[in-house]
This record gives sequence, structure tokens and C-alpha cells, in this order.
Amino acid sequence: MMEDNNDSKAFQIGEIAKAVDMSQRTIRYYEEIGLMNSVRRIEGGKRVYTDDDVRRLKLIKRLKVLGLSLTEMHELESMWTTHRANDIVLRRLLEILDSHLRLIEDRVMDLGILKNEISEYRERINAKIDE
Repeated sequence: MMEDNNDSKAFQIGEIAKAVDMSQRTIRYYEEIGLMNSVRRIEGGKRVYTDDDVRRLKLIKRLKVLGLSLTEMHELESMWTTHRANDIVLRRLLEILDSHLRLIEDRVMDLGILKNEISEYRERINAKIDE
């Protein structure tokens, strides 16, 4: 860890990768696709990460766990860059999460139907075996 000009902590990519349990390659990829627009570089082109970048990567990880695609995350990032308003971004995030919830509910219902079909088919097979 090093100090940057603003007296805040600055991390090298290896340090931040350990802090957020993510590969360096993944972090670089997120930077390439625009999810990590705030990453700065120092002399020699070396990337420098801040506490804000740690928080951003933790948010990205959380959103992935919640089922958001990189495209959806990029949409949210673009909205933030354009509007700089949490309420706009959070409203869109709620819409995305609601959509994901509906998909999950549909999948759970479909799996319940499949479970019943499998159970009934097993019973018929067992009845044939017992004949």
C-alpha cells in the first residue's frame, strides 16, 4: 500500500485483488469494459486503486451474486456517469432486481411442476416393476 497525493490509501492491483478476492485479470477486464472508470495510473502506467475502487469491486461482486449481467451493470454505470444521481440509478437497479425475482419465481414454479412429473413417472415405473 502507498500514499497518493490526496493522503488517501492507494493500492496496487495485487493488493486490491486480495482485498476483494478477485483475480487481477478480472479487475483489468472490468476496467476495460468501463465498470472501473475511476482507476488512475501513475508514472510508468501502473494502475493505482483507492478505497472507492475497493467498494466498487465489492458492489460488482454483490451484483453478480444477485444475478445481474455485465451488460446490466454497465447500464447502471452509464446512468451514474450521466446523471450522478443515486436515486435514478437505484430506481433502475430495483427494476432489474424485480425482473430477476420474477424470472426466479417462474423457474421455481417450473421446477415444482417438473418435480411432480418426475415423482408421478417414478410411481408408474415402480408399479410396472411390481406387476
